Amino acid sequence: MPTTWHDGIVRKIELVSPNVRHFQVEVLGVPSFDFVAGQFITLDLPIGEKRLQRWRSYSIANAPNGSNQLELCIVNAPEGLGSTYLFDEIQEGSMLKFKGPDGGFVLPEKIEKDLVFICTGTGIAPFRSMIHALQKSGKTHRKLHLIFGTQVETGILYRDEFEKLASEMPGFQYDVALSRQADWPGRKGHIHQIYLEQYSCPHPDVTFYLCGWRNMIDEAVDNLVVKLGYDRKQIHYELYG
Repeated sequence: MPTTWHDGIVRKIELVSPNVRHFQVEVLGVPSFDFVAGQFITLDLPIGEKRLQRWRSYSIANAPNGSNQLELCIVNAPEGLGSTYLFDEIQEGSMLKFKGPDGGFVLPEKIEKDLVFICTGTGIAPFRSMIHALQKSGKTHRKLHLIFGTQVETGILYRDEFEKLASEMPGFQYDVALSRQADWPGRKGHIHQIYLEQYSCPHPDVTFYLCGWRNMIDEAVDNLVVKLGYDRKQIHYELYG
C-alpha cells in the first residue's frame, strides 16, 4: 500500500515549558484526519539527504475529534537536528509535510483493567491523547493513573489541565515526581518509587503503559517484572529516541 503524505500548516505554537513547545497543525485537503489515540505521525524535515536523516516521528497529543487538527508536543533536544529545525525555523504559518498515522501503542477497544500511564517529559503526549479520548467519549473505563516525571517544576507539562481532570474525571489519579528540585512540596526523586509503592502487590487486573527514553523504560520493565512480579504481557511501551 503506497504511503500517503499530507501537508499541514502550523496554526499555533505555545511554549509549555522552557524547552518544550506545543504545535497546533491544520491538515490541508481533508475535512478530518482520522487516527487512534496513542498513534504518531512522521514529519519529513529538510535536514538531510537520506530518509533516516529527514524523518522524525512524534506522538499526536490531542484526542481524535473528527476535525483536521493535530497537536504535537516537542522537546528541543540537545544536538537534535529535527527539534532544532522545528524550534529555529518553524513559525505560525509554516508548512509541514508528514505521513501517518502509524503505531499500535493504543488502548484496547474494551477496557477491562485499571490503566497506569508512566511517562517522563514529552512521553506524556500519547497519554494526553488517550485520557482526553476516554473523557470525551464517555467510554466505560476503570481506574486511570497518570504518573509523570521531570526534573523541575517548570517542566511539568499540561499541569493545570491534568490537575483539573483529577478533580473532575471519575477514577482519574495524577501524580508527579521531580528529580532535581529540593523545595518541591510533592514527590521528590524519580517516578519509579510511585508505582513501586502503589502497585507493590501484583494483580492481573492492571495494565501498565510506558512512554519515554529507553533508560526509564528499561528500568520500569525490570521493576515491574523482576522486582514486583507482574506478567510482561501487562506492560506496553513506546520508546522515544
